[in-house]
Amino acid sequence: PAALGERERALFGAFLRSLARAPGAARPEGVWQRCFLEGPASLVLCVLLESLGSAGSVRIPGAVGVLEQFLQEGRVSALLWEVCQQQAQAGCPELQDVLINKIVCLPDHVSNKLQGKNPPVFFPQNYFPLLGDAVLQVLEKISDSLRGGLDCSISFVSHVLGKVCIHGRQKEILGVLVPRLTDLTKSDCIWQRICWRLVECVPDRWMEAVVLGFVQRAPGADVLSRLLGNLVVKNKKAQFVVTQKMLLLQYGHTTEVLQNLLGYLSLDSLRRTLLLRVLQELLETWSSSSAVKHSPAEQQLYISKAILICLSHLKEPEIETHRQELLTSMMEGVKCRLDSSLLQQRRLGMVVAESISLKINTEGPVLKFEYEEDDETRELKSLLVQTPSFCNVPSLPDDDDDDLIPYDMSEDKELKIKAPVYIRDCIEVLTGSRTEDVDKWEATVKALESLVRKNPAATREVSVELAKILLHLEEKSSIEGFVELRQRTQVAVLTTDPIPVAKYLTSQFYSLNYSLRQRMDILDVLVLAAQELSCPKFCGKTKHSGAQKPCIQLLQGSDSSKGWRRVVDERIKNKTRRLDKGHCDMELASRPNEFNSVAGYFFFPLIQHFDRPLTTFDLLGEDHLVLGRLAHTLAILMYLAVNTVVRKVLLYRYVRQGLLSCISSLLLSVPTERILADMTEELLETQSWLGGKTWWGTSVLFWLVVKLLCSTSLIVMAAVMSWHCALEICMISK
Repeated sequence: PAALGERERALFGAFLRSLARAPGAARPEGVWQRCFLEGPASLVLCVLLESLGSAGSVRIPGAVGVLEQFLQEGRVSALLWEVCQQQAQAGCPELQDVLINKIVCLPDHVSNKLQGKNPPVFFPQNYFPLLGDAVLQVLEKISDSLRGGLDCSISFVSHVLGKVCIHGRQKEILGVLVPRLTDLTKSDCIWQRICWRLVECVPDRWMEAVVLGFVQRAPGADVLSRLLGNLVVKNKKAQFVVTQKMLLLQYGHTTEVLQNLLGYLSLDSLRRTLLLRVLQELLETWSSSSAVKHSPAEQQLYISKAILICLSHLKEPEIETHRQELLTSMMEGVKCRLDSSLLQQRRLGMVVAESISLKINTEGPVLKFEYEEDDETRELKSLLVQTPSFCNVPSLPDDDDDDLIPYDMSEDKELKIKAPVYIRDCIEVLTGSRTEDVDKWEATVKALESLVRKNPAATREVSVELAKILLHLEEKSSIEGFVELRQRTQVAVLTTDPIPVAKYLTSQFYSLNYSLRQRMDILDVLVLAAQELSCPKFCGKTKHSGAQKPCIQLLQGSDSSKGWRRVVDERIKNKTRRLDKGHCDMELASRPNEFNSVAGYFFFPLIQHFDRPLTTFDLLGEDHLVLGRLAHTLAILMYLAVNTVVRKVLLYRYVRQGLLSCISSLLLSVPTERILADMTEELLETQSWLGGKTWWGTSVLFWLVVKLLCSTSLIVMAAVMSWHCALEICMISK
């Protein structure tokens, strides 16, 4: 066929037509059929369909039989390959359009002529898979030609594919093409280019059907990315179909189709721009009150699924950039749905708002509604987490367990996960969301403290970020001593870079949406770090085995009085001179107290807002447990500031504030008429005493407290307060 020129093809076509019209006696059996089966495939198909359309009832069986043999012997692939070669040499477009119609509409032509009594090969469910096999054979020839350095056109095959899909036969032809192309494109770049070119050459009028067919049949987003490439970036029609029609104008596609489609957009940097644009348009629709009122429930559920799938593919920098837009759309959308009278609409708004809040507020408060969960809500929540796609694999035969031979695992050794060796690598592991890296996460948690202490310069570069991560770090697996590991690492970070980390932790203590446990964790870390910074280094030889380092213990449980008592006893012990002890047990190195220069950053921010109740945190109210821990922490910080300039300021402020608190409490609790009758002069002098800046002013406040207490017959309380305040004033006077 390739050697025939135009004149020879015309003569051969005339011969075939006369042969088809000839009576049976003039057509030797077995010979005339070979003329059709070995001639130019495109010419043969045209002649056979002409003969089928014009032949009498006597000659129809012969034409149908030859056409059936034509299909079964693979002559369709020969026809496609013949036209592809002609296209490379600038073939006739009109002839190609005719051939496309004849190829795609062949089952209809035969069925119309035979009135439904056509052979099975002409059934659409049989014919189009056969056509798919023919397309694969031609694509393999094109691949061989390209590897051999020969030019070859694929546009005719693309036109055939588009025409088949627009006729609604995507399932039959792509059911053959997609699995085979999935395998061929795994590691072969030439096959990937062939696939991309196959869909790019589809005319725009047929593009929607082809794209939809591939999205529906691909076993995953990664496969779809290999098959389509950057089609949505290069072709405006495909872009409209993917980003507009399938998401905003249609809502009948399955969840798997949505995951394929949006996952495909997320897998390439050029396509991620479209993903963000799609999310923005989906959120605008979701937050539109008009859309909520006039859109069917099925479409609103469909759009909600698409939003959650988009969110699952967003990266942290993208969330940070678009956080405000997401928050605004979330609030508008949930408001529209909570106003709805339909339970399904209200619950849908709650679930989507919770999911958006969880995604954009990874470090802060998240929305939480109360509703009854069902299969729909559970499916929506699952969409926020990406699930790996798996290709279908043949199932193994069902064997009896007794027939299975166990592996010998006696010499197997557990693989040890190597921990990161850089601080920034640790941050990446701890902030990652991949659940399969639990072993690496554990190794990182265990090694982070030593890395921080060995690399102070690198730690200071990311100290605040690391402190933030550790404060919000939650246990992913059952690590023994996880709380202690995290606490020691926090202390290491704080002692390495005290000022910025202390500023961050003390600011978070009064911040919103922290649990009481987290607030007390902050206090514990501040105490331990302050102790480490203030503890002197011991050197020299030990002269008595009873020598001990000063030690501060964290407050445990609710027994705050014992912990407070230990602090006071330790302070008295250190301040008392005993002449019968002899000389010092150990010789101390001359070393300044490192806590001296940073004590103010630990202490003052903690006393700024204790009397300001927050929405979720009230120290002077029901959160008195944290107030006790705070007072204990402040006492320890003052003790650790021994021999420093800051200590006097801390003590003076602390005592003065305690006395003022006592006066305020008593004035509020004692009846007004009793105070005015018994203590008129004292009250008039209170203003000058409160403004006094001398130690005498503080002592006067102390005596006012005693007098107020005694005037209300609270003798026991007066004795206790007098003893504590006198102790503090003695410390100041020293």
